[in-house]
Amino acid sequence: MNPFRLPPLLLAAVALSAAPTEPVVKPTLNIRLRHEDAAQTGLRDSAALTLRTRLGLIATFEQGFTFSIEAENIVAADGAAYNQAGLNSAGAGRTVVADPETTELNQAWAGWNHRDTTITLGRQRLVLDSARFVGDVGWRQNMQTFDAVSLQNKSLDNTTVHYAWLRRANRVFGRDHPQGRWDSDSHLLNIRHRNLTGYAYLLDFEGPAAGNSCATYGASYEGTRVLSEKAKLLYRAEYATQRDFGASPLRYSADYYALEIGISGSPGLLALGHETLGAGSGGSFRTPLATLHAFNGWADVFLTTPADGLRDTYLKVSAKLPAQINLLGFYHQFTASRSGADYGDEFDLQLSRRLSDHLSALVKTAYFAGSLTTPDVRKLWLQLEYTL
Repeated sequence: MNPFRLPPLLLAAVALSAAPTEPVVKPTLNIRLRHEDAAQTGLRDSAALTLRTRLGLIATFEQGFTFSIEAENIVAADGAAYNQAGLNSAGAGRTVVADPETTELNQAWAGWNHRDTTITLGRQRLVLDSARFVGDVGWRQNMQTFDAVSLQNKSLDNTTVHYAWLRRANRVFGRDHPQGRWDSDSHLLNIRHRNLTGYAYLLDFEGPAAGNSCATYGASYEGTRVLSEKAKLLYRAEYATQRDFGASPLRYSADYYALEIGISGSPGLLALGHETLGAGSGGSFRTPLATLHAFNGWADVFLTTPADGLRDTYLKVSAKLPAQINLLGFYHQFTASRSGADYGDEFDLQLSRRLSDHLSALVKTAYFAGSLTTPDVRKLWLQLEYTL
């Protein structure tokens, strides 16, 4: 029997059995109440009031072993008032809010740390760099996790090496959705040395997800330069190339470019950025494991790269306002990377505040003004979150 096909909880328990001493056990709890109002041209509005609860334990042993288990539950005040990514017939014809009601084993892993190396086995959270290619989709109520073996090593000075083998991606749509589980034979390699990062992501998915199989090779560089006592210049550049891989039925190659430059000071941050997801004759650049909500607009219009590719030129601003309120805003202009066709513009704004050591509040909105080929989209979120 292939040991990596065992359930993640059993994998974690087998690995943990080597730890003989009594552990230090810490409970974990996260509760997030959210109202999301979503409207899209041509569809009925959705109003999703959901409560997400995560409850778990982390046990730490002196020999460097750690064990974690976490359950997750998502309930809705009125499940028929929104489209749960196609899972509820009552939501048909409404705008999608990808927070379906579900109860799941969110994480179950065993880890071992020795000197500069950490190995983790089981169902786990993985976030690499900015989550542009691999992330936990933390914005959605149901976190994306992976049944995986991962390794992190820091033996070399100023260098971190990440490797992971993915058996399955447990996606935000939940286990009952046809696209909720992606079986996989994928390899992730990410090496960071000071400000330079190089990566190779070889994604090979089975069944309905095979079209997302791809090989991506890239590098990024980021840095800062002091302009004055109160201001710094921030910059970041990234390039990646991608082609079909593994079980993919497609035959394509495409490139990715990103550049951001900004000024940071005591009032906040002002930055200008550009991102291009290219398109070839057989397909466009894709990032199937990314935290997609964090990129190309919060309205989530471009979760899938259009066949003609995508160019996103954006302005970003953040600031600390009175009463300890944090402001974050974006303005986006979207066009096709091949033809230059106009896709539309988007305005995003978020206000957040920490109310106590454990409680935070957030108000967030997104408005996408579409073109002839893309509908208008409007979204509003109100949120309270408690973390133990």
